[in-house]
Amino acid sequence: MRVANLDGRHRKSCRLSAIRAFMAWTPRTPFYYGWVVLFVGALGTYVATGAAQITLGGIQSLITEDTGWDRRTLAFAVTAGTWAGGSITPFVGRLADKYGPRGLMPVAALVTGICFFALAGSQSVWQFYAAYIIARAIANPNLVGVVPRTVSVNFFQRRRGLVLGLTSTFRPISGAVNIQAISIIASFYSWRAAYRYLGAFSLVLVIPLFLLMRRRPEDIGLRPDGDPAPPDSGSTSSSPKISATTPETPSKEPAWTAREAARTSAFWLIVFSEMFTILTSGTISFQVVPYLVDSGLTQPLAVAALSLSSLFGALVNPAWGMASDKYSPRKLAMAAIVGTNVIAVFFLVFNGGTAGFVVAILWGTASGGLNVLGSMMLAQYFGRASFGAITGLMGPFQIGALGAGPAFGAILFNQTGGYTVIWIYSVAAYAIALALIFAVRPPERPVKSVEEDRLLGDEAI
Repeated sequence: MRVANLDGRHRKSCRLSAIRAFMAWTPRTPFYYGWVVLFVGALGTYVATGAAQITLGGIQSLITEDTGWDRRTLAFAVTAGTWAGGSITPFVGRLADKYGPRGLMPVAALVTGICFFALAGSQSVWQFYAAYIIARAIANPNLVGVVPRTVSVNFFQRRRGLVLGLTSTFRPISGAVNIQAISIIASFYSWRAAYRYLGAFSLVLVIPLFLLMRRRPEDIGLRPDGDPAPPDSGSTSSSPKISATTPETPSKEPAWTAREAARTSAFWLIVFSEMFTILTSGTISFQVVPYLVDSGLTQPLAVAALSLSSLFGALVNPAWGMASDKYSPRKLAMAAIVGTNVIAVFFLVFNGGTAGFVVAILWGTASGGLNVLGSMMLAQYFGRASFGAITGLMGPFQIGALGAGPAFGAILFNQTGGYTVIWIYSVAAYAIALALIFAVRPPERPVKSVEEDRLLGDEAI
């Protein structure tokens, strides 16, 4: 009997060891593993943009023609879903710091895929709302916003601006692809069939997200950027690997907590500036297609304008990122806002048509950097130690503004019967955002916090 018990314990121990080995397995790559994490994260973002407001804005006519619902019905669905995502963003940010993407992104892809199937089968407004709101709420913070950006900040330091710029291209490029893909599939079948295909892809994606995503490079024996261990680490090897248990933060990197950041004026000035730019982007992007169609362009051309504006806006983000590695993200943000506002003025000058088509593309290109420069400022001022939690604090304000955009634009249109007030508001909002960024100054950490960091460092030595 005793031998049988020992054999049972041994088998159980072997099973546990096998599970631990499977969980710890990381594929070997000839290049830095951070690039693998970014690529898999990009696939997650592609899935999530099936529920993005820019996608729904581009295909809204397909849905309204099939269901008989009006534009406001879809706009309010986007608002509700986006706000639901904003409400859980602070919690997702803290979970991202603690558990990383491996515990969050696969679950988010699974839930999103199921919701896409439910969305495709919806026959009533409440069914559409339930499926869309859950998909949007879960997908946005976990697959588009706070989690992918936290991973980027954790895996890269010297090239952080460039990588954040690349990460920010995933959403608009994916949205542009999804708009066209859903439109093409709908032309042969229906928008419902398109969402079934997207749902199937979401479910398949759960596997690589679980197998390949990681929290920080230190967890797999690496350092940010794939850098070698420092000379004073006691290692004589030139290998980039270090101990997986090393909780090291790169030198000269600020290590603010979320509570400390929330007590600075710099944090709140960035937050409110982004609120204005995001609200305005959400308002314009959801109205661009109807605006161009109402001015005489065909539906495919109007959708093409929105897709190209999103695509070009994404392509400039790596350039903004590279620039932020060399120059002040604050000054770059001011330049981006000025350029976007100048172009927004032309919505007032031209009354749609071919000129409006060009203006829409230029606006999307200019406003692309506004989606990432705020995060670059946060990373520069507050570091990566609590970046997820800090970004999570910012999330409800960002997502609240993003969700309000479609409904706000729809209300302005219905109250005025045109688009002029929307464009006037946009110009004013960008001016306010510029003033807020102009007022930002680098924050200084409390003396007590700096002293605590020094003492902790001494104890580690």
